[in-house]
Amino acid sequence: MRDLPEIINWRRFDKNITLSGQPTEEQLINIRDMGITHVINLGPHSNDGALEDEAGSVAELGMEYIYIPVDFENPTDADFAEFCNALEKVKDQTVHVHCIYNARVSAFFYRYAKSGIGGSEEVAFAIMDGIWRPGGVWAKFIGNEDALDLPNRYSGDDY
Repeated sequence: MRDLPEIINWRRFDKNITLSGQPTEEQLINIRDMGITHVINLGPHSNDGALEDEAGSVAELGMEYIYIPVDFENPTDADFAEFCNALEKVKDQTVHVHCIYNARVSAFFYRYAKSGIGGSEEVAFAIMDGIWRPGGVWAKFIGNEDALDLPNRYSGDDY
């Protein structure tokens, strides 16, 4: 699979999984054309920048759509369990996972790797750290006790 760096915060997790912020309708075509068969979206449809009918667009392109809307102010263990179940469902398939900015997604993949479920913890951390450093509820979500009292910090800000 090739990469699509024109999509906000595009990253590759492994040979079958890519991550990003919200793709446009045209970028969904590019995702399909690179061989992706499944799209998992962690960004609520109500977010600014979300596509009007992403589920319909993805289906029209012949890909399977899995929607797990994660409240940015309250990521839960239930969200994580649903995410893990979705990844198990698409195991050995080509999948693209996105949200609006790739903050939710990168934190979910870091917790996924850190939990020993799949992927390299070092790779997952590098992906997340290149986008943001979670604080508060997100620090709790990924198990970083040292950042519970810190705000979320984003790439380009001083870490």
